[in-house]
Amino acid sequence: MSDSIQYVTNQDGEKVGVLLDLATYQQLTNSSLEDDEVLTGLSLDELQALAGSMLSPKVQIELNDLLERNAENLLAAEDEANLDYLLAQIDQLNILKTRARYTLKIKGISKAA
Repeated sequence: MSDSIQYVTNQDGEKVGVLLDLATYQQLTNSSLEDDEVLTGLSLDELQALAGSMLSPKVQIELNDLLERNAENLLAAEDEANLDYLLAQIDQLNILKTRARYTLKIKGISKAA
């Protein structure tokens, strides 16, 4: 970090200012943001994986089955509760995916497909 910070001094040798390289400046300013939607503590790879995440094939098949039976009014109470649970979990996953994409955008990184 010593290479990323330079001090500006006056003619008496007193430090009167600081110069930061761009990466250090962005790290400091991004970490000081009070944006609750930005995901912190995740690596770039983790953010990209989260942004592109999908339901597992098993859960997708179960969801499709429940939705189809629901459209035909063939769901038992237990199945209806399971469908509600899955839909709530999907909503939460979509929120996390959106926050991951937003975090990547804030960092100036476009999500790789």
